[in-house]
Amino acid sequence: MRATLSYAGRTAHPRAQPVPVRVGGFGGAEGLVAWLCAEQVSCVVDATHPFAAQMSANAVAAAERAGVPLVALTRPPWRAGAGDRWTPVADLEAAVAALDGPPRRVMLALGRLHVERFAARPQHDYLLRFVDAPERAPSLPQHRLVIDRGPFTVAGDRRLLEAHRTELIICKNAGGEGAAAKLAAARALGVPVLMIDRPALPERRTCDSVAAVLHWLDHATDRGV
Repeated sequence: MRATLSYAGRTAHPRAQPVPVRVGGFGGAEGLVAWLCAEQVSCVVDATHPFAAQMSANAVAAAERAGVPLVALTRPPWRAGAGDRWTPVADLEAAVAALDGPPRRVMLALGRLHVERFAARPQHDYLLRFVDAPERAPSLPQHRLVIDRGPFTVAGDRRLLEAHRTELIICKNAGGEGAAAKLAAARALGVPVLMIDRPALPERRTCDSVAAVLHWLDHATDRGV
């Protein structure tokens, strides 16, 4: 199969991949339709982040218009277990609103795109963990920045939370194993978690493993991808 991996371009130095890579947006659903047709793509695999709602919606719409079959590689959401102290919230706005109160030491496990929204709650001391150093410092009055790339370990995240005396974690319910260490560390330390629910996504065919996607590809097409 011929494959092209498309990145949004939010990470400055992504890991090397064994297939050709393109970086950047397509220009909405219409731009993606044009690209699919120009490249003679025969199948689309939507393996975006569970919170990349706009890209997933564009992919579904573009694949339908271009007459190209699509499958989404999904991962089950995390579910609270014994010892977890989770509070679910509907979205980022609800997470910001939930911080209306006395100062706390808060870990924003959200990446860099949404940090500025929390400037509306300047009383807190924020711990930020980014893959890349930002071009300019976040506008949060009180924050500490850690540059690190996952996957992370439970022991490492426990040390991080203890070192910064974290009192609350805010994260998206991304699911998967790569970012779950902080939740196990929070459970062990009794740290509460504000868990942001996933956005609504369009109806589409889904697979829950890479093996299932490859099986689908074997039966969906005999051309390149």
